[in-house]
Amino acid sequence: MEEQLLKQILKGLVIPAVLALTACAQLPGTEAEPAPAPVAVPPPPPPAPAAPVAPATKPPPAPAASAAPAAKPAPAPEKPKPSVTIVNPQPGDLWVRIRAGFAIDDLKGPLVNQKTKQYAARPEYLQRILERSKLYLYHIVEEVERRGLPTELALLPMVESAFNPMAYSRAHASGIWQFIPGTGKRFELEQNAWYDGRRDIVDSTNAALDYLTKLHNMYGDWHLALASYNWGENAVRRAVARNKAAKKKTDYASLRMPKETRHYIPKLQALENIIANPSAYGVDLDAIPNQPYFAVINETPDIDVQLAARLAEMPIEEFIALNPGFSRPLIRSSAARRIILPADKVVAFYDNLDNLDEADLVSWKVYQPERGEKLEAIAKRFEIPVAQLKRVNGIHPSSSKVPAELVVPMNDSAKASLADLPLMYAPPIPQRGPARAVHVVRSGDTLGSIAKRYRTSIAALKNGNQLGPYLQVGQKIYIR
Repeated sequence: MEEQLLKQILKGLVIPAVLALTACAQLPGTEAEPAPAPVAVPPPPPPAPAAPVAPATKPPPAPAASAAPAAKPAPAPEKPKPSVTIVNPQPGDLWVRIRAGFAIDDLKGPLVNQKTKQYAARPEYLQRILERSKLYLYHIVEEVERRGLPTELALLPMVESAFNPMAYSRAHASGIWQFIPGTGKRFELEQNAWYDGRRDIVDSTNAALDYLTKLHNMYGDWHLALASYNWGENAVRRAVARNKAAKKKTDYASLRMPKETRHYIPKLQALENIIANPSAYGVDLDAIPNQPYFAVINETPDIDVQLAARLAEMPIEEFIALNPGFSRPLIRSSAARRIILPADKVVAFYDNLDNLDEADLVSWKVYQPERGEKLEAIAKRFEIPVAQLKRVNGIHPSSSKVPAELVVPMNDSAKASLADLPLMYAPPIPQRGPARAVHVVRSGDTLGSIAKRYRTSIAALKNGNQLGPYLQVGQKIYIR
């Protein structure tokens, strides 16, 4: 009897001790984990496995997803890499999270109905947009929610560029958010021969959300903010002032505006309608994992674009889709802010990189032409066609101007890759010389009458100015 009682007492002591040890083992920081990188995009959420992805005020995306334990991070390479962190994946469907964040007042009317039907009637086109968006949407939604903005804004690149990072408009707008050069500079998007921040996914998303926030603060109305993003803040401000002077309403629907802007917000509303209830429009909306698609690597050596893709064991087209800001076949560590890779390719990239010497990473080099040296002479010197020299350096085919810096092949490997290099480079950033005259638009002016007065062409006026469909009285037209 006493022996049995002693066993029960001992058992009672051991079980709590085991439980206590188990609990201690699960405390944060007690397990040895690989040292993460100091910078990652997006930033990791607080370590709460069962926490919903959406903000605290919103319900979790789906009961099944919220009940499931959070997936563990991808295994890190054996040798710690100080420049990358892969954020813990979160379970669920990103579309559920996006729907939960819709907060802009719905726009209704015939135009919205028309645009909704048009998108629904073109399932192949819609699927292409949705397929492209999978690479970028998680990052954009993270940034939108971090700023407390409505998630409709994450859909805006569908209207702007169909999520094509190489989209380039007649107004020289570039990237998924379609920044023109001037606005890009206002929001500190670097633009040079090596890199265009308007195409960079991380930089352009930050700039676009900064700009949209500023526009919303101006009007306190998302429809007017979106119209300003498309038409220009000054144009919307003038339209509002005209309506005020005429004692008319100043909401979006009451303003006189170009056709493009009039159709702009109905397109966004149409996409929101379809994503909110795809089955109602006969659209098959595949789930997007509610977890980071890519990881950011902030410290890289000089490396060829093609080699970087090969080390990551991915097609070069997908590498460029994630790194569209690069404008040359060589990534320079001194000029590159980062490279972006799919989260599940980072380990392979580093493992393969460790097997190469630094001298094996580049087959292109920077060349500074001598004074008076012609492109033809440079092409002959490095044994490549002039057309290819122009192409990899973003020089217009008809231009003979020699830049201060060129990228040229170092070896036969680079020359052999010329034919395989994708047409990854958007048209070069327009270099505008000083204006020879400035015309202030008056009532009755047309582009034709202005072109005739200054002995130029309508095409030249359009190339030298950011012009919408309509001229505005008081608008400045630069004659170059």
